[in-house]
Amino acid sequence: MKLLRAIHFDQSDTHVYDKASQVDEWVVSGAFEFSHLRENDIQGKIKQAFSNGFLGLNSLGRSTFAYVSEIDEDTLSEIVNSLADYFVAAYNAPDHDRALSAAREELDFIRDLCNDALINTVFTVRRYFDEEGQIREEFRTIKAPDHEPIHTPVWTITDDEA
Repeated sequence: MKLLRAIHFDQSDTHVYDKASQVDEWVVSGAFEFSHLRENDIQGKIKQAFSNGFLGLNSLGRSTFAYVSEIDEDTLSEIVNSLADYFVAAYNAPDHDRALSAAREELDFIRDLCNDALINTVFTVRRYFDEEGQIREEFRTIKAPDHEPIHTPVWTITDDEA
């Protein structure tokens, strides 16, 4: 079973989002956080989070990039319950059972998205309002070359200097 985890190639997420996700934490789309907003409400760092951010399930921060990773059933169950708790606390879900249903849907969507992707495939999201004012999402992937040998790395992760 596969799900998405946050990855940072540099420190830019700490500058463009109010709160950046933690590296390697599980993420979902998180579009639900914007469901109460209209297009003209989305400005500044909220606009960046809306347009391009995955939601980290531990930190509730945002990440521009996420990669496909394996997840076991126990860990998935823990994060489903944690997301359901968040829905109750932050969004006044009527009860934990209904919140669990919504959390499962959110995570099932990401699992379906990852289903045919190779481990370590990097995803990005583009979120926008359509003509009717509905939120739409497009997901893109960044794949390493599939030929051998790979002579040039696709990316290198380095620490930013302080």
